[in-house]
Amino acid sequence: MPKLDEDSAEAADPAYFYLDEKVHRSKNRLMPASPNIIAEHLFVVLHKASKAVSLFDQRSIKELGFANHSDFAVLEYLKTKGPQPVNTIGRSIMLTSGSITTAVDRIEIRGLVKRLPCPEDRRVTRVELTPKGHQLIDAAFESHAANLERLFNVLNRNERLEFLRLVKKVGKAAEALNL
Repeated sequence: MPKLDEDSAEAADPAYFYLDEKVHRSKNRLMPASPNIIAEHLFVVLHKASKAVSLFDQRSIKELGFANHSDFAVLEYLKTKGPQPVNTIGRSIMLTSGSITTAVDRIEIRGLVKRLPCPEDRRVTRVELTPKGHQLIDAAFESHAANLERLFNVLNRNERLEFLRLVKKVGKAAEALNL
């Protein structure tokens, strides 16, 4: 196989090379990919990137003093949506009914939220931030948003828009296939 210059016309086409060049470099040579990037490789790259981003997110949240992601997610959800029924919060942040109850219990003990009966339906319990909870999540949210901005600074505005479009497209396709 001829040695390919990374600045060559072939290299300008990102589909020409495997997405993870580091794995496929051999003695300063880039190994050309097949003309069609296979779905399995796209999945592996997406999975690895997702895992790395999740670890970054978890570390960022832990550095803010949260024992786990669930507590932060509940507070963040209440910050943006206001008081909500427990089951709505759980569904939105993808926690089971048992896990959301445990998370709310933990942050209620810390005085960050309080449970209130729903006036329209006595079977429903709503959760709302306390002043202490507002203060904590406002500061934490700002720091976490700055950390996420640092992560995504590798993408310019147009790349961010394209990234959003493509990730949503794949996500919607997966949802449709899961029906």
